[in-house]
Amino acid sequence: MFTGLIEDLGTVRELRRSGASARLAVATAIPAADLVLGESIAVNGVCLTVVTIGSDFFVADVSPETLDCSTLGQLTADRRVNLERALRLSDRLGGHLVSGHIDGIGEVAGRVRDGNAERFTIRAATSLTRYVVDKGSIAVDGISLTVNQVQGDRFELAVIPHTLEVTTLGGRRVGSAVNLEVDLIGKYVERLLGLRQESGNERGLGLETLAKHGFL
Repeated sequence: MFTGLIEDLGTVRELRRSGASARLAVATAIPAADLVLGESIAVNGVCLTVVTIGSDFFVADVSPETLDCSTLGQLTADRRVNLERALRLSDRLGGHLVSGHIDGIGEVAGRVRDGNAERFTIRAATSLTRYVVDKGSIAVDGISLTVNQVQGDRFELAVIPHTLEVTTLGGRRVGSAVNLEVDLIGKYVERLLGLRQESGNERGLGLETLAKHGFL
């Protein structure tokens, strides 16, 4: 698990394709002594496993599924990437719980100045935005952000200067593709309610009860 608080802005050294899979090498300021073979590290929000450690870089394998479901396949040498090592139980949870399992790819549909921040509009499939709620959390390229509002297939985010400086969002423009991971709690709730409906058991916390009390 991760928190969505970016630890380092790394640089892609190489994305070497091998059939339908790939191997990704990333230069990082994270000390080599702090990395462990086999540990998880999120690269633009995608949970990868460290398979090689160098003096100032690490290497991770990227599966065909990951290449299909994320933007990692679009990476080229010298591209900057967001990096975060896995959460420890003793760490502060400054963002929100992020699994590193990408739900889909979105697109920056707008970016305008908004006071001391930049307001981003992200367009995504409605199969994803159904899980996005006003003032809820979402991970964009692995960055934990708060949703300002949702409308149809779009949602808005206010990004402060610090986040723009220390993550890849500073370089994102209209048309840029971004990895999205919705809040996993919503997906679990939907799944449990669906199973309850399939079994014909509508007692307790069912859709009718939620609607009756204004939650739907």
